[in-house]
Amino acid sequence: MYTGVPQPDRITVTIPARLHLGFLDLNGGLGRRFGSIGLAISDLKTSLTIWRTKSPEVSGPERDRVRQYLEIMQHSLALDETHAVNVTQTVPAHVGLGSGTQLALAVAAGVRRLHHLPLDIETDALKLGRGARSGIGIGLFRRGGLVVDGGRGATATAAPIVSHMTFPHDWRILIVLDPAHRGMHGAEESAAFACLAPMSDAEAAHLCRLVLIKALPALAEHDMTSFGAAIQELQQRLGCYFAPAQGGSPFTSRAVAAVLATLEAAGAHGIGQSSWGPTGFAFASSADEADRITAIARQCVHSEGLDIRICSGLNRGAEIVAHIQCSAHDE
Repeated sequence: MYTGVPQPDRITVTIPARLHLGFLDLNGGLGRRFGSIGLAISDLKTSLTIWRTKSPEVSGPERDRVRQYLEIMQHSLALDETHAVNVTQTVPAHVGLGSGTQLALAVAAGVRRLHHLPLDIETDALKLGRGARSGIGIGLFRRGGLVVDGGRGATATAAPIVSHMTFPHDWRILIVLDPAHRGMHGAEESAAFACLAPMSDAEAAHLCRLVLIKALPALAEHDMTSFGAAIQELQQRLGCYFAPAQGGSPFTSRAVAAVLATLEAAGAHGIGQSSWGPTGFAFASSADEADRITAIARQCVHSEGLDIRICSGLNRGAEIVAHIQCSAHDE
């Protein structure tokens, strides 16, 4: 008997990649640690489709990770049904663009929507092993744009989002990818954090001041010069702090570092590395300016083998689409 309520046959979830622009407090003396600022970007994304099936099946890239996330969600929600997942697009893994969090949240959201369950992104993220340090990937899921999280406290909850701002539509982000390198992750990343020297109160305070009193007001006023200067100083200070874990350099990839230097000389703003890299980034105040300085960067001898892209800030979060299968039914 037809109930009058369309039942979704499949759910497709698409989540944008994100840039990790830097941590705010690696001291933790006030009871919270990390805190971070991040931005959703266009062009690079993770997308998958999930549906019910008689036997479990995962196809496409990152099958092992997706299968693990799916099993955890099915157990957590006490679901008896089995599912199939087709991953159609992913962000490159371990390059500083948040691929693991995007995959985890896409699976969690897809399973919940397929079964008419409310989203619980923050709780699911922690169940799936995401958000242990930065909360920006979780925060950007809902609305995109630029977000700041307030760091992890003593409770087992995701870092709260304390600021969300729209990224200017005319600004552009230059992304420099190095397919030959991968950033630290997993146990190696945890070991690196454990070996770093404690950050001083004064340094953590200055990083917070750079974000709260310089970067965010500049963004609100569409002041690229001040915004870029704040992000670049944040990156320079964090680069020096993390350098001992990166072979003595603020950058994971020497080639990316050389291209970023070329971009800076050509007039780009806010030079930096996303998370552990190797992905580098810079900002331009317009599409025409981005085209100009990117053309210069692509002439750099060190650009061979690199993927240099022009992206926009993405002021929307994840897209969740329900596919309804049309079929005959009783009146």
